[in-house]
Amino acid sequence: MARVTGLGHVGIYVRDLDQMVAFYRDVMGMQVTKQNWRAGAVFLSADPEAVDHEIALMRGRPDGADPHLIQQISMRVSTLDDLRSFRRRLIADGYRIEGIVNHASAIGCYFFDPEGNRTEVFWVTGRPCWVPTVKPIDIEQSDEAVLAEVDQLWNQLRDVPVGGRMSEETATLGVARQE
Repeated sequence: MARVTGLGHVGIYVRDLDQMVAFYRDVMGMQVTKQNWRAGAVFLSADPEAVDHEIALMRGRPDGADPHLIQQISMRVSTLDDLRSFRRRLIADGYRIEGIVNHASAIGCYFFDPEGNRTEVFWVTGRPCWVPTVKPIDIEQSDEAVLAEVDQLWNQLRDVPVGGRMSEETATLGVARQE
């Protein structure tokens, strides 16, 4: 039976993106690995060689009367087949799937837990991609077809360096901001 192998990252809604990036970068010593300031998304990692991000900061935190601070909770799975198994299990158990997306570096299945928290199970593809991108993908295709889509997106984005700024054209390929 498929199971998660660990916490991947936590997404946090923020009001002041600049201030929060400065805190996690300058005070906590993390490195900016992915960013799209126009869309209000910045990703940070304590060890970019090991994992491309552990915290995702997303502009759009509700006002003080709304307690929703978590943008998403993401957990890793070991294989593409595990990801497929989770998707099927979630559907069979009646959970709402928000989408299955190609991040180039990973494929994520976004859904809502019993209390409505956005949750993701994801499989790491092995393609290092430093651009926060989301592109819908059908994971029920053959492994070869799924990986061909991953590689097509990765080839468009692979030259963006860690923490590098994207061109306007690259930024239009999608950003990791889902509401």
